[in-house]
Amino acid sequence: MTAPDPRYPSPADYANEPVQHPPLVVIDVTTEQRRVTDGYRNIVLSRVNTSCLRMAVFEGEYRWHQHPQSDELFLVVEGRLEIDLAEREPLVLVPWQTVVIPAGTVHRTRAIGRTVNLTFESLGADTVFVD
Repeated sequence: MTAPDPRYPSPADYANEPVQHPPLVVIDVTTEQRRVTDGYRNIVLSRVNTSCLRMAVFEGEYRWHQHPQSDELFLVVEGRLEIDLAEREPLVLVPWQTVVIPAGTVHRTRAIGRTVNLTFESLGADTVFVD
């Protein structure tokens, strides 16, 4: 089993990330991303029914994982995001491209340089790391 990487949240931290903005509040994504100076930050911007809109700002690669009960939609805002999939060529997204990763699909994300992406998924989605 791979040791946890201290740069990234644990599955429990990820699932319990608080919602930053209530309904009826305009969110300026450009301002939000500029506030992030860490090498990795993944925050829940807003809640939509039982789902949420997350913003991830990071460099480097995230661990192989899956979300057993939640599809995950990625929309790249800045940079280049590569999504590795088991037994398949990587998906490559540049600004304003999007893709859905189905629930249970083992994947990892790799940011080529500083990358900002929005994800839409179930609020509190379980994350299972795959070693």
